[in-house]
Amino acid sequence: MSLVELDLGDDPDILGRLDLLSMPVETRILTSADAPVFWTLRLEALVEEPRSFGQSAEEHRAAPVEQAVARLRASSLSGDFVLGAFSGMQLVGNAGFYRLPNKKEIHRGHIWGVYVTADHRRQGVGRKLMNELLHITRSQPGLELINLAVASHNTPAQRLYESLGFQLYGRDVHALKIADTYVDENLMVLRLR
Repeated sequence: MSLVELDLGDDPDILGRLDLLSMPVETRILTSADAPVFWTLRLEALVEEPRSFGQSAEEHRAAPVEQAVARLRASSLSGDFVLGAFSGMQLVGNAGFYRLPNKKEIHRGHIWGVYVTADHRRQGVGRKLMNELLHITRSQPGLELINLAVASHNTPAQRLYESLGFQLYGRDVHALKIADTYVDENLMVLRLR
């Protein structure tokens, strides 16, 4: 279908969004230089999907961008990382990974903060992020399994994780409380060895 055949309606920004959606998405590990765009995308995630993250938008707004700079700088030194998905120069998704340094827990990794902007969902961006994250983590010595938690209402995300080999192993009942509403989280694991 060509642009001529599309009903562009009365939306003056539609052509810009169509151009953005047609750009290839590239992934890379974020650095401290990416902190401002990471901070902004994280805020969007917390505002748009409050039932999917433990941190609130208010708590995030109270944290200066410098904390994101420190997190991304520390991550690069420890082997932990935040992976970003870029469409052109725009950060459209991210996923974080960390390991605890304790001897008894170092065999486990944890995925956190997976988010893709609404305009880029259902286009393979989440799968691309997760595949790259798993590719990077598989080279880490001693890593045997990777855990994640996904809000029980987020069926598309759970299906993605299952398609990548993650298995449900439990449920954290009332994991989050937002006002008088509780959110359960499904606990998933990917065994590497």
